[in-house]
Amino acid sequence: MHWLTSRFSIDLSQPRVMGIVNVTPDSFSDGGQHAAAAAAIAHCQRLVDEGADILDIGGESTSPGSDAPGVAHELARVLPVLHEAVKLGVPVSVDTSEPRVMQEALALGVDIINDVRALRRPGALKIVAAHHRVGVCLMHMKGEPDTMQSLADYGDVVDEVRHFLDQRAQDLQAAGVAAERIVLDPGIGFAKTAEHNWLLLRRQAELAVLGRPLLLGWSRKSALGQLTGRPVGQRLAASVAAALAAVHNGAAIVRVHDVAATVDALNVWKAAGLSAPPAG
Repeated sequence: MHWLTSRFSIDLSQPRVMGIVNVTPDSFSDGGQHAAAAAAIAHCQRLVDEGADILDIGGESTSPGSDAPGVAHELARVLPVLHEAVKLGVPVSVDTSEPRVMQEALALGVDIINDVRALRRPGALKIVAAHHRVGVCLMHMKGEPDTMQSLADYGDVVDEVRHFLDQRAQDLQAAGVAAERIVLDPGIGFAKTAEHNWLLLRRQAELAVLGRPLLLGWSRKSALGQLTGRPVGQRLAASVAAALAAVHNGAAIVRVHDVAATVDALNVWKAAGLSAPPAG
């Protein structure tokens, strides 16, 4: 299976690592570290050197309780970084829900739109549908970052997430977006309790039946902190373990802060001859 994007056809026969570049002052685990464009661009290069297959660059923190920066601030944060990142030889994703940010990013040659709101803001789906090659990642979330944890109420979280992702994928295909351009993300930590997250991991195969590759983002999440008792800066081992578990359960892509450690772990996983269920 391949993920078709603006400039690349990403081979998903092996798990891929998406490196996180937060160009924000308030992201939950690395806020402010790469807020300046020069620092973020240097971080992009470092992640590529460490083995990142994809770069994911975002200018809005979506951690619980965070506030939206506004379109002008988001553009000012991400555009200088995207301008340089597209020169690094790997697919570049912009992590945004804002249609104007999507439009400006696509004009720079960005390969993927990664939207935690699954293109539900007015105009977002239309922009993606108009760019016939761009890849898209649709994520499940209820509410907004400042309200989502109050909405973590489900009859069966796996069934509800699967239904939502299936419906959004169908909506995109009805708008002319080819299935081969679509990847799905269950949204670990977004409007979910720790137990919801663990259920999604244990029953991840039930999401793979949707027939699209799965992207999982467990890196440094609060569920890992609750399990281990460790603060966000000490969750490396737990994050790598969660990434391996996600891959073992069929994830095609893992979105991580700690690229080098995750790449090393996946290389051991592959050398050991371990395999995952079909990714989609």
